[in-house]
Amino acid sequence: MHIYGLRNCDTCRKAEKALRDNGIEALLIDVRKDGIPAGELQRFQDTFGEQLLNRRSATWRQLSQAERQRDPLALLTAHPTLMKRPVIEHSGRLFLGWGKDVQNSLLG
Repeated sequence: MHIYGLRNCDTCRKAEKALRDNGIEALLIDVRKDGIPAGELQRFQDTFGEQLLNRRSATWRQLSQAERQRDPLALLTAHPTLMKRPVIEHSGRLFLGWGKDVQNSLLG
């Protein structure tokens, strides 16, 4: 299992801890430090579409209007912290966020 997010993100840490507490090993991939492979980012975009782009983030608020009009994949490549997080990959399936629906799917 892979968790794509940020080490200092409270939600990512909660997800990692809950999975670990339930005996599930998960590797946290820090998208700021480690980046996101292009193929994975495309897969995330194909799966989640516009939901993948976090328009409430501090990074989004710092972008100019012209930058905000760029292709979402190009924006996420240039600014990985714009990705809504965490993105969790488990057994080939992708999950976005750490809401009750994701928790129920992964923790039972």
